[in-house]
Amino acid sequence: MAKNKKIWIADDDESIRFVLESGLSEAGFNVSTFEDGNEVVNKLDIESPHLLLTDLKMPGRDGMDLLETFRNDHQKIPIIIMTAHSDLDTTVEAFEAGAWDYIAKPFDLNTAIEKINKAISEKKNVQKKLSEKEEISLRAGKILGKSPAMQDLFNSIGKLSHSDSTVLLVGESGTGKELVSQAIFEHSDRSNKKLISLNVADIPVELLESELFGHEKGAFKGAGDQRIGRFEQADKGTLFLDEVGDMPLETQTRIIRVLSSGEFYRIGGNSPIKVDVRIIAATNQNLEEKVKNGSFREDLYHRLNVIKINLPPLRDRKEDILLLTSYFLKKFSEEAKIKVKVLSKEVEELFENLIWPGNVLQLQNVCQSLTLLSSGQEISMSDIPKDLSLQRKGPEMSWSDMLESWASKKLLKGDDHILNSATPIFEGTMIKAALKATKGKKSEAAKLLGWGRNTLARKITELDL
Repeated sequence: MAKNKKIWIADDDESIRFVLESGLSEAGFNVSTFEDGNEVVNKLDIESPHLLLTDLKMPGRDGMDLLETFRNDHQKIPIIIMTAHSDLDTTVEAFEAGAWDYIAKPFDLNTAIEKINKAISEKKNVQKKLSEKEEISLRAGKILGKSPAMQDLFNSIGKLSHSDSTVLLVGESGTGKELVSQAIFEHSDRSNKKLISLNVADIPVELLESELFGHEKGAFKGAGDQRIGRFEQADKGTLFLDEVGDMPLETQTRIIRVLSSGEFYRIGGNSPIKVDVRIIAATNQNLEEKVKNGSFREDLYHRLNVIKINLPPLRDRKEDILLLTSYFLKKFSEEAKIKVKVLSKEVEELFENLIWPGNVLQLQNVCQSLTLLSSGQEISMSDIPKDLSLQRKGPEMSWSDMLESWASKKLLKGDDHILNSATPIFEGTMIKAALKATKGKKSEAAKLLGWGRNTLARKITELDL
């Protein structure tokens, strides 16, 4: 495996460079050594290695800087970091920044060679995984996106391809939770079985248990025939439960029993029915808050929250807005058998700066309306509904104005405890912004927020970021 594999070693300690170069060369690797990170970056303009082995702390451009450079422009190249035991916090940060593995100093040469061989071997799977992401974005229909947030989502779907774990999808209305559930199903080992879907919010409370578990003939007034419920229909397959936050407590209790034992009774039935069902649940609500106020069972929350995937709102996927718009305009133009509509530059700028409270679903509906109602092939500002243009981001509405608008809508709906709902969102948003500004460096992000590092770590855990 080692033959002709190019290994780059970056360390300001000449003795370590010498030991590694001698040992790795003897093992058959093609080795180049560098005194600092600047030399590595300069060499990248000419060629690239199969693997980089770098010290974390070096004068000038150090290992963390190299991790950032490789993550942005050479993410297919695995990086193994060398670090002293005392650098534990920095080592954790390095892993979060994309390091493949680490070697603790002082190190055993055979261990180092073993880790390098393993990294190079596993590297072969990287391109395959990237291809799977592209396949997922195409096969899942219409889950389109080139933004980092969507690439993370595709990566999560790919990682679940051979898992049978329960998945909880969390996202605002219109973010595509049903499409993601279909993608997870299509890439699972159960894809040759059924995917059964049920939107809990669409079913009247008095009929929900019958929908889920079925009923026997004559079980209640109007039960003329036996009915097979969704759990039974999904046996050996997958059951997608949308809007689980709207599920009444009585039904939650029965769901717990099914998830814990795999058995249930039809309404009016006397014989237990055994099923093997994978659950994908989805919600646009804050289930943690519902647990706190007693409207959602904590044990059910933990049963559903095995693998949690957060779906990004469209306003956080600015790079995807015009990509999605182009797709929808082409789709609806072809359906209407007219020339494909396009946006003027002014409308493109407007779309990229709208808040899109209805997310991708709202964008889709707007594109369908504009396709059918705009007079020319190019959609101009005069074609845009006034209420849509009022949703523009920017100086027209400050963040405090938007917060006040949000609070007013919540209060008009009769919601209470809105501060308990808003505070985690506010803190989570500030943390994400700080981490983005520092490229994931938690110590620097904590300083920007005015917190200690331990406080930031605790908040990240509490908010499940």
